[in-house]
Amino acid sequence: MEEARRRYLDLIRTDGAPLSPALAEAFATVPREVFVADGFHRRDGRRVLPADPEYLPTVYSDDVLVTKMNGGVPVSSSSQPSLMATMIEALEVRPGMRVLEIGAGTGYNAALLASLGAVVTTVDVQPDIAARARSALARAGIAGVRVEAADGYTGGPAERYDRIIVTVGVAGVSPHWLDRLEPDGRAVVPVEHAGVHPVLDVRPAPLAARVVCSAGFMSAAGPLTARHPRSHPEPAVALADLTETSPARWRPPLNAQAYRDLWYAAGVWHHRVSHASITGRDLSYLAVLDESGTSGAVVLADGAILASGPSADRYTAVGTALSDRWWSLGRPPMTAWQVTLSLTGDPTTPIWAPSAWRLDDAAW
Repeated sequence: MEEARRRYLDLIRTDGAPLSPALAEAFATVPREVFVADGFHRRDGRRVLPADPEYLPTVYSDDVLVTKMNGGVPVSSSSQPSLMATMIEALEVRPGMRVLEIGAGTGYNAALLASLGAVVTTVDVQPDIAARARSALARAGIAGVRVEAADGYTGGPAERYDRIIVTVGVAGVSPHWLDRLEPDGRAVVPVEHAGVHPVLDVRPAPLAARVVCSAGFMSAAGPLTARHPRSHPEPAVALADLTETSPARWRPPLNAQAYRDLWYAAGVWHHRVSHASITGRDLSYLAVLDESGTSGAVVLADGAILASGPSADRYTAVGTALSDRWWSLGRPPMTAWQVTLSLTGDPTTPIWAPSAWRLDDAAW
């Protein structure tokens, strides 16, 4: 087990996550297997049980573990550890801080926060998930965590917090969270942008945000995923009949991080940018979708563009222009973007969603 946990820390660091000594100690000592004691689903949908030889090696890998499915759709999980580490480090937790977590999941993330000395309240809208997290925390001997079955939009108990962390994809920041946050606090929130959920570091006074990292999360339910005038198109699944309309331009192709940086910038500059999967390919891609949401143009990591539909030429030109603009600015990373939030959504259940962006030259 010790060897598995040493390797676990190496995997988290290899995937680019910062690990302070305190957080490394938390990952090394909090037993992740206790939080997935009934098994889990891998990314390919296969069920893994504690008796399976791959169980512990997978638990101590840098991978998401899906713990609840609904009609074949994942609805709860233990997030990818390197992403958890990046978000926790961005939170800058200190001992004694009061932390609100939206999305209890397995309870593992709350356990890591408690191991850093935080006093944690974690809420989940699914009562069975909250009950399992509460039980797992007790079995792991983790103190300092309260689990509530509550609506994430309202934020559960009306108390004050130094930090808020959200572990589910949302369309915007709930005003209830900001009401609970101390003026010098921060919220780390994965907010929908161009079909994915890049993580924002949100400061309440004055309200502003910056991008922390790329991410993809399961989407929340209810007002937290409300469509609004600035929403990007829903992701397109299994685009077909694509043909190459513009050849490859970049040798070597963009690495994974640079491709995400391009994707973020494209989403800033064009409202039809989203996420797409392509029939016969495993990866997800930056897409500029037409009004039908079923065709348009896909920009690949080497700069080639694949397109389909009656407006293929027009969307090819859009994809080319977005790529050229990003390249001409010196390929800014997503972490260089400063984000302005504005109130939108249903007036009875509004959210603060990104409305304007600017590049911070000092950030890259």
